[in-house]
Amino acid sequence: MADPVDFEPTAAALASARRARTLALCPECFGRVFGRLGHGLSNPERAARLEKALGMARPVGGEECLLCGGTFERLPTWVERVVRAAEGFEWHRFTCGSRWDPERLAHEEALWSEVGSEWGESARSAFNRELGKRVEGRTGARGGPERPDVVFLADLPVGRVEFTVLPEYVKGRYRKLDRTLPQTRWPCRRCRGRGCDACHGTGKTYPTSVEEIIAAPLLAATRAEGSRFHGMGREDIDARMLGRGRPFVLELVRPRVRSVDLAQVARELSVSAAGRVEVLDLAPSEAAEVLRVKEATPEKSYRVGVVGEASVEKVNEALAVAVGRAIAQRTPARVAHRRSDRVRTRRVVAARVVEAAAGRFTLEVRTEAGTYVKEWVEGDGGRTEPSLSSLLGTPLKVDFLDVSEVHDTET
Repeated sequence: MADPVDFEPTAAALASARRARTLALCPECFGRVFGRLGHGLSNPERAARLEKALGMARPVGGEECLLCGGTFERLPTWVERVVRAAEGFEWHRFTCGSRWDPERLAHEEALWSEVGSEWGESARSAFNRELGKRVEGRTGARGGPERPDVVFLADLPVGRVEFTVLPEYVKGRYRKLDRTLPQTRWPCRRCRGRGCDACHGTGKTYPTSVEEIIAAPLLAATRAEGSRFHGMGREDIDARMLGRGRPFVLELVRPRVRSVDLAQVARELSVSAAGRVEVLDLAPSEAAEVLRVKEATPEKSYRVGVVGEASVEKVNEALAVAVGRAIAQRTPARVAHRRSDRVRTRRVVAARVVEAAAGRFTLEVRTEAGTYVKEWVEGDGGRTEPSLSSLLGTPLKVDFLDVSEVHDTET
């Protein structure tokens, strides 16, 4: 059978190999000195080819390797340490790294210079690759840098494996039907989450949240240690989120189980959250989706109930002036304690009256992302200019506010 690898070392490489062969190097490290020659060969195979070309057979036994100190011979031990470190966790993709004594790494570069090799491969790179191959063979998992479930770091000087479990991500859309429900867990302001008389020991301002309701069955299914909720914006506690729902990604921290039946989770949520939260389109996701969700700035549509003495004709006239006009919104008084105090420029894209009665009317409004709709209606004591109230010249009060659509899929 023909040799599948074409490897004809040059005279310079053979001269360098002859010098290296006089040193106490294991097959892995001898081959590594010429690691960028003979593509497709393992380092021991490369070493054997060079020894054959030199006519220098490897002696049986011998001293500890001058470069790795026997590390490559102990690879089976490191594989066992990796497997033990991950006991109790489900994982299908992984990546391997290693921590070496800096003096040993510096020594190998000095040796390459000493023997005249321009083709060396670092011990760290070779060890990580070989450990990954053996872990793949032992576990059936797939090694590589693409979306790993877990990361193994072999600390060679210490003799242990550091094990990192990466989060699992689930995306979807939620509809919030309850006007007493915050989007995320809200720590008690008095005790900052520790638990006190004011919060009845819960550490929370509100008993639960959209985040906690959605996370509960996923935490149970994955046996994760915690979760982080990433929403495409948020609505006020007393506002409903309707339409197709608001996009979100739930990040599950240090999950033990990754094979989860999301359809079953959705069925559980339809029962446990009935009347409060509806979850749509649950699907596996990834870390990159968190950034997309957090950075998205889609327009949003609202249905706003307004109390105030104004005729429909006057309201329509005011809306005609307001639509498309720049609005200067200083950070609202109600959120000034948690957001920087600055002025933001926003616009109302469209607005119309859809219902009217004595002393009240209902609007459908579409705005740019980040528009404070309540403040645009009421004026917030002059912090929003112009407001609908200032354009009408009469006090207005928002009776209810619903987000009717998040326009994230429009181009």
